Amino acid sequence: MDALLVVALVVGLIVLIDLVPKLRLRHAIRSPFPDRYVAILEKNLPIYRRLPADLRQQLHRLVQHFLHTKDFHGCAGLSVNDEMRVTIAGIACLLLLNRKTRVYPELSSILVYPSAFLAPRTEIDESGVVSYHEDDLLGESWGDGRVVLAWDHVELGSRDFTDGHNVVLHEFAHQLDEESGGADGAPMLGSRRNYQRWASVFAHEFASLQAMIDHDHETVLDEYGATDPAEFFAVATETFFEKPKEMADRHAELYEELKKYYRVDPREWV
Repeated sequence: MDALLVVALVVGLIVLIDLVPKLRLRHAIRSPFPDRYVAILEKNLPIYRRLPADLRQQLHRLVQHFLHTKDFHGCAGLSVNDEMRVTIAGIACLLLLNRKTRVYPELSSILVYPSAFLAPRTEIDESGVVSYHEDDLLGESWGDGRVVLAWDHVELGSRDFTDGHNVVLHEFAHQLDEESGGADGAPMLGSRRNYQRWASVFAHEFASLQAMIDHDHETVLDEYGATDPAEFFAVATETFFEKPKEMADRHAELYEELKKYYRVDPREWV
């Protein structure tokens, strides 16, 4: 066979191998959104009905992209079904509305437990002594392309979308945070000026939350946000979507930063 023909065939094969997954993804995104998925979102995501039509259509496309590109795995005997997949995808994709995104490009798998799961921990104290223990967790975002969730708390958080607690919003905020290279409370913001403004507002609000907790003051933001900057961003994201009016009233600058980043104003959905 002619050498040039062999080269052409190899190149064509490479192009085809690269093109087929893209065509399948495009087909998945453009396919009609199933009525059973709509029913799941209406049942498990109360704000879905309040979204403007254009945002609902965006959400449909993002959910189909998410479901096509992420693998779900049931753990501890749990069998993952469409309700679980669509509920998790729907909440996670709320964070992507109106934004140019590849839909959590570093994420490959979602591990779903029926309830709180044990995660091993290693700690080293000031004297260098290493200790091992296990924590009960409701969710966790890992840097290796996995998110772990407890389904009973996914259900609890999705159906009460006003209490400021939502494990899916929390863990997927961590995924966005990690896209900038590490979980430090500052996701990809696009410019130095944006980072400077973000750092100023978030540092002030983080210190303020710690001070309020130290003095036993009531807070809109969950106390867990005072743990470190990464947890503060995740908790602030939960509050932004679930308690937007309270947050805007009591933490106006923080709310505005999150509104610029997420490019939506959840107060319009209440």
